[in-house]
Amino acid sequence: MSYRSAWQLVVPLLVAGVASLGCTQQVSFEHDVRPVLREKCVACHKEGSDGYIKSGLNLENYEGLMRGTKFGPIIKPGSSIDSTLVILIEHKAHSSINMPHGQDPLPANQVKLIKRWVDQGAKNN
Repeated sequence: MSYRSAWQLVVPLLVAGVASLGCTQQVSFEHDVRPVLREKCVACHKEGSDGYIKSGLNLENYEGLMRGTKFGPIIKPGSSIDSTLVILIEHKAHSSINMPHGQDPLPANQVKLIKRWVDQGAKNN
């Protein structure tokens, strides 16, 4: 077997291996993130609710999430580390403003999912 033939066999296997690790899996706002927000956040962050009145944050839809609060955006597409939403759901802010407020933290897998979505550009997909 020639050197070139060996690489023609190895490269596709390496690519398939990386893809199977989930490194390239796109997180969907509609199918992955929105259900978490609906279950854990929307009750307090919809028009007329306490969270909305205090912050101006409406999590009923993508547009409201991306608009952010009356204090500014909470998502920086492409950078979960700089996104206020992630800081709050990771409980890295003051205990009085960590989210969800007065409840148990989000499960680690849901936090990780939201972080990946933000890091992938926080698309309306």
